[in-house]
Formats: sequence, structure tokens, C-alpha cells
Amino acid sequence: MSGHSHFAGIKHKKAAQDAKRANVFTKVARIVTLAAKEGGGNPDMNFKLRLAVDQARAVNMPKDNIDRAIKRGTGELKDQAVIEEVVYEALAFGNIAMLIKAATDNKNRTISELKGVFAKNNAKLVPARSLAHLFKNVGVIYVDTAEKDADEIELAAIEAGAIDTSFQAEILQAYTDPRDLREIKDNLEKKGISVESAGLIFIPLSPVAIDRETQIDYENFLEKLDELDDVQEVYDNL
Repeated sequence: MSGHSHFAGIKHKKAAQDAKRANVFTKVARIVTLAAKEGGGNPDMNFKLRLAVDQARAVNMPKDNIDRAIKRGTGELKDQAVIEEVVYEALAFGNIAMLIKAATDNKNRTISELKGVFAKNNAKLVPARSLAHLFKNVGVIYVDTAEKDADEIELAAIEAGAIDTSFQAEILQAYTDPRDLREIKDNLEKKGISVESAGLIFIPLSPVAIDRETQIDYENFLEKLDELDDVQEVYDNL
């Protein structure tokens, strides 16, 4: 399996440097808020929130910030704008299909900011459901295999129920059925395998290739998108 999640897919490698950026706490706080809004404020009872809190801790977000984000999601904080999750579809240069997941309290602002970046990068937003059929929603678990037996960890993931695996540098990516993500993650942790992060992502059903020059331009484009506070994750069909 392949695909690109600009935030989720590489956050385990970027945690330290991302924590220095002005917008990383904003991004992660919104993930926590959305999870609490959807399933309640108890991480023990809300697996999605548990993953979000783990992500917040990975970028060294203070406990007070995490608690405040949870309370915003559960409605305990008054006079706070409602955070919503929106997925935008786009077509970039080189016919790259993209899904852009945003968390926003102002859709008009979000769409305006996205259009501004797209206009400068020869890309365009397309109507909803134009490109979604090119992707599949799966669970993914990231495990750092540096200084560990990568083959043994990969085998453990497969035995736990992973439907596929791949490596990005020394990071094992174990893909799961979305319904099995929690069970497989828990099984790996019970075996003493430390999970860097886990969550639901979109992968392309028919990946495409681009040349090196286009790849460089595309990575620069992704960086511009990631600078937007509202953008949470970007998936593509590369």
C-alpha cells in the first residue's frame, strides 16, 4: 500500500521540529477537540480521543492545553466557536488527486486560504465526491524499528491482523481494517512493541508516478498547505 499523508504520515519523524512551529499546537488541539466532540471526553472510553491525546503528547503539548481542547470539544468551555471537520478534494499539477482534511471554525476563511495557495501553485479545488472514489480509508500503525528487529516487529503486526505493511526509512507502517485498528494496536503494545502513532488515513487505489522535478514542486506546495492552521492532513494518489 502507498499514499501520502503530509501530516499524519511523517509526524513521527517531525515531532521535535514541528513542536517549534507556531501552528503545530493549533493543529493538534483541533484534532483533540474533534475527537472529544465526537465520542466524549474520556480517553479510556473514546479510542479516537486516546489517539489524539497521544499525538498531542508526541509534540509535547502541555497538559493544560490538552485538557482545554477536550473541554472545548465536550462543550464545557463557553463562547467557543464550533470546530468542524471538512474534507476538500483537489487536483494538483501532474494530475495529482488530493484529499485535504481540515478542522475549522470558519469554513469561509478556510476555503479562501486554500484557494489562495492553490492559485499560486497551478492547482484547483474540485466538487465534493469528484475524487474520493480514488481512495480507500484504512487504519495505520507506525512503529519505529531503529535498533530493533524490524522483521520480528513486522511479523508481529501481521500476526496481530495487519492486512499489509511497508517501510519508510526505519518506520514500519502496518495497515489495518479501520474496525481492527484499536485491537491490533493494543495487541502490539501488549507484546511490548512501542507504537509511535496510529490513526485512520486514506490510501490511493491506483497510485500514479511523477518525475523528480514535479516531485520537488509538489513537496513545496505541500509545505505551503501545511502552513495553514486549518489544514490537518493531506492525502494524495502518489
